[in-house]
Amino acid sequence: MTNRIKELRARDNLTQMDLAKLVEVRRETIVFLEKGKYNPSLKLSYDIAKVFKLTIEEVFIFED
Repeated sequence: MTNRIKELRARDNLTQMDLAKLVEVRRETIVFLEKGKYNPSLKLSYDIAKVFKLTIEEVFIFED
């Protein structure tokens, strides 16, 4: 699974810390997500998508 978090943060001028605070996780969690080293829970995926006003599928790319 890949994601567009870094791209979307840049679009919305958010730092990793800003996003972390908005979804109530540590900044390191955002770092690991962006590097593809952590698969988020459904709730975290939903919360991140909600911040960017997108669907989960628009933020996270599920590959076969």
